[in-house]
Amino acid sequence: MPRKYPIEKVRDIGIIAHIDAGKTTVTERVLFYTGLSYKIGEVHEGAAVMDWMEQERERGITITSAATTTFWIPTYHSGDKEFEHQVNIIDTPGHIDFTVEVKRSLRVLDGAVVIFDGVAGVEPQSETNWHYADEYKVPRICFINKLDRTGANFEKSLQSIKERLTLKALPIQLPIGLEANFEGIIDLLQLKAFKFEGEHGEQIAEIPIPDNLKEESEKRRHEMIEKIAETDENLTHKYLAGEEIALNELRAALRSATLKVEIVPVLCGSALKNKGVQFILDAVVDYLPAPADLPPTKGTDSKTREEVFREPKDDAPFSALAFKIATDSYVGSLTYFRIYSGTLKRGSYILNATKSNKERVGRILRMHANQREEVEEMYAGEIGALVGLKNTTTGDTLTEPENPIILEKIEFPEPVIDLKISPKTKVDQEKMGVALRRLAEEDPTFRVSGDPETGETIISGMGELHLEILVERMKREFSVEALVGQPRVSYRETITTPSQAEGKYIRQSGGRGQYGHVWLKVKPLEQGAGFVFVNSIRGGTIPHEFIPATEKGVREALEKGIIAGYRVVDVEVELYDGSFHEVDSSEAAFKIAASIAFQEAAKLAKPIILEPIMKVQVITPVAFFGDVTGDISSKRGQIESMEDRGIIKVIESRVPLSEMFGYATGLRSMTQGRGSFTMEFLHYEPVPKSVEQLIVEGKK
Repeated sequence: MPRKYPIEKVRDIGIIAHIDAGKTTVTERVLFYTGLSYKIGEVHEGAAVMDWMEQERERGITITSAATTTFWIPTYHSGDKEFEHQVNIIDTPGHIDFTVEVKRSLRVLDGAVVIFDGVAGVEPQSETNWHYADEYKVPRICFINKLDRTGANFEKSLQSIKERLTLKALPIQLPIGLEANFEGIIDLLQLKAFKFEGEHGEQIAEIPIPDNLKEESEKRRHEMIEKIAETDENLTHKYLAGEEIALNELRAALRSATLKVEIVPVLCGSALKNKGVQFILDAVVDYLPAPADLPPTKGTDSKTREEVFREPKDDAPFSALAFKIATDSYVGSLTYFRIYSGTLKRGSYILNATKSNKERVGRILRMHANQREEVEEMYAGEIGALVGLKNTTTGDTLTEPENPIILEKIEFPEPVIDLKISPKTKVDQEKMGVALRRLAEEDPTFRVSGDPETGETIISGMGELHLEILVERMKREFSVEALVGQPRVSYRETITTPSQAEGKYIRQSGGRGQYGHVWLKVKPLEQGAGFVFVNSIRGGTIPHEFIPATEKGVREALEKGIIAGYRVVDVEVELYDGSFHEVDSSEAAFKIAASIAFQEAAKLAKPIILEPIMKVQVITPVAFFGDVTGDISSKRGQIESMEDRGIIKVIESRVPLSEMFGYATGLRSMTQGRGSFTMEFLHYEPVPKSVEQLIVEGKK
């Protein structure tokens, strides 16, 4: 079956925002206006189509990114099928614990719609997501939502985008009225006003621009044209000569500037009140890139290790990135993928280039949230899901076997919180292992490990909510009852000075003995560098076959820690000398010797414990401001900024994670239930000596 829509008419976009900015509400309106859903699902009623997991509906938050494909004709072409576009949308979570979903979605998307709360403006998670989009150079449009709410302020929200995110933000719309008086939108490109009629705002009616906004709209339009003209040489000449610039020229120049991230168009509206959502779809089609607009995808040839490029064309060699694994109760394991080049056909064989495994393509699905449509083939630029791949995990590259390429992997943050978990019964024991393995395959920020001393299972994740939901999923989806311990902080250890030490393992007992002997140098690395092993053995003082065992011994010693049993990070270990025995030397002996040498060297290298520091934003009424700031200071927190937002105060601070357990309850009682907070991981920092002692004693 040939491609229904040419690649120029395909858009791969994500909808990203801070929690509660109205992201899923916008997506639900999009599905309604594009004809994918016959009614609008409301988050507060637990009926949102894109929030299809039980936990999502109960809690009113998005946990997993849901993908859907829909179709749109711009409103100004009123129903002309010739202008229809295919829009692949991923609705991502806003809660910090599920940041991984945003990060992996942005890796495979070409453009993003960033939604802001018209009352709060830029919030912490908006910043984090914006930086992810910067990292992957994703063109964006902004939508200032909730302009019908009390306290909504378009200008203030726009200002916060310019101050905290980008100076390239350019309003292409203005609201007519605010709060209860919010009536419609002025389109500055056309200099026309519109309001939204019908039960769900599906009818767009042109109205005269209100007299009190005529002057303001003309001024803003003039400023907008000036900004757009600056990005295009021909338009600059026209503008300076005082010539009229046509609407199609403005749109084309704005599109080009948005693709280069020289301008970020800003729109406005209220998704809940059905105002302005159709114009978001217009802007997606008009200003966000098609796959063909982007430079060729870069990767590494898995045979020659040379840099290679793939053009976004259907006849190019097939390459795709698996960006998400999900368990579906009906079809089993689903692998979500984005095709960067070539075509994927049902029944063909593909290569997982990352793991060098061949996989057969069974069913190819086009996803519509939790509904699915089976297709025979998919083309460059499309997003879909494959059923039943055996060994593919998040970040793997899928290619045709004859032309293997490995695309850039997705880097995920390290978990910061641990939880001990144990099965309630013998039956649960077997099932728990399977459930945890499946959940870890789905979520790269979720880790499962064992405590070697107690034999208990430890699960690690990005926050209390993250682990709570995973334990809940284990119960609901895999019928596993588990006993859960108290959450604890995932500390790290590192060294602060270089040192060296010798490790010897010699055993002489009946029969063959054991002999391993190494000298290691250790030195600290900058934060985030991980572990580096350097082999400096020359002249065969240690045979080549024992080097991997030595590295393995060091890696195992890293996991055991130096001071309090936490994993050692950001360290370089150099193997520079040693000796062996012709008969008695073995891999096991060198592994043990390396472990001894590392432990000794690390103890001499002034080891320290690191703790995760969180970026905490607290919103509180002014009356409780003193109590809240005093409480933050008592938790070893550092207040970084304070801002007035009407009758509330917004406090930005940095607080160690170990002090934040149970903060939600404490804040509620301190502010009579009116305060709220958000928290996200910032970095690791050395703990004070007094706290270090408590950690070593197991009291912290």
